[in-house]
Amino acid sequence: MSSNFFAMVERMKLIDRWALMNNTGKENIAEHSHTVAVIAHALALIGNKKFGRSYNAERCALLALYHDTTEVITGDMPTPVKYYNDTIRRAYKEIEATAGDRLLAMLPEEFRPDYDPCFHPDPSDKELWQLVKAADKISALIKCIEEDRMGNREFEMALRAQEAKVEAIDLPEVAYFRKEFMPAYYLTLDEHTKS
Repeated sequence: MSSNFFAMVERMKLIDRWALMNNTGKENIAEHSHTVAVIAHALALIGNKKFGRSYNAERCALLALYHDTTEVITGDMPTPVKYYNDTIRRAYKEIEATAGDRLLAMLPEEFRPDYDPCFHPDPSDKELWQLVKAADKISALIKCIEEDRMGNREFEMALRAQEAKVEAIDLPEVAYFRKEFMPAYYLTLDEHTKS
């Protein structure tokens, strides 16, 4: 019997984000997860090099890469719906857990323990998951910046909200990333490449 796990993971490219918003450019959860993994990895390295942490940056990137994989089963529920109230939030967490279990069951049994921490957070990874969540918010901010730069007024309020959310993250790694790397996201290609 063959395993469906990786074929299902591949379907991440079919799940669009920001479904309630009028987008100038589509973003799917595979693209988003790549961005989150790149940023989470960077946050871990920043923590290690600038703040004396001992994060496992590669594991952080791995957790980020799989952080939205359950959405191949659940779809991407818009944030205003997902977090509307505690009842919906709890129900969605249960749905995510069930989706994670279904995905893990698609793997041969000997590989399940290797992927389990991606779907059932291990307490020993708590600090890494904080970085992943921060990277997830930064990724959402980047999307809002891109849409705003294209003149898409649909994202005006979302941009302000995401800027405030990222600014409110109380992690020195995020403060460093904001100061050192975020300004470049507001630039055009010509501004990036001029010497």
